[in-house]
Amino acid sequence: MLLPRGGGGSILSRGFFVAVAAAALFLAAAPCHTSAAKEDAEKGAYGTVVGIDLGTTYSCVAVFKNGVEIIPNDQGDRITPSYVAFTDEGRHSVLISNSISRLVGNAAKNQMANNPANTVFDAKRLIGRKFTDKEVQQDIKHFPFKVIEKDSKPAIQVKVKGKDKVFTPEEISGMILAKMKEIAQEYLGKN
Repeated sequence: MLLPRGGGGSILSRGFFVAVAAAALFLAAAPCHTSAAKEDAEKGAYGTVVGIDLGTTYSCVAVFKNGVEIIPNDQGDRITPSYVAFTDEGRHSVLISNSISRLVGNAAKNQMANNPANTVFDAKRLIGRKFTDKEVQQDIKHFPFKVIEKDSKPAIQVKVKGKDKVFTPEEISGMILAKMKEIAQEYLGKN
């Protein structure tokens, strides 16, 4: 089993592994009093245990199959940048409205130099904060994208085809989680 290295800077947190392992142990230890329950367990009828680590900088997804296995993304990397970019169009993008495309992960990070104002990262730092928080105001100074106040909370504003579009940090994180789910589904071959 792969375990993270010690220290506060490890990309894959020990808590993530503990959560996946605990879920797997819970499922494995579930009482099987009837022969039908034992048969279901042998067939794998309880499903697949998948864990997602939504990180500020990188995210990853793992599956528990005879141990924790980190699932590689479409680039073969076991971690995916927690980046979302909005473009007029592009390869590897998902159409989210009539004219706005979205890139998530490596594709978003790789085009950042050409599209910094519409490439969002570190959105997790803004979740649950007030716009006026000192930390939020410090973070905003370093972001190439625009952060505005919406209902006293920070929100991300991007401009695509001359029009402003606003997303909450939770929506951005949801897009990253959806990408992690997609990576797991492609790897496992099921929804």
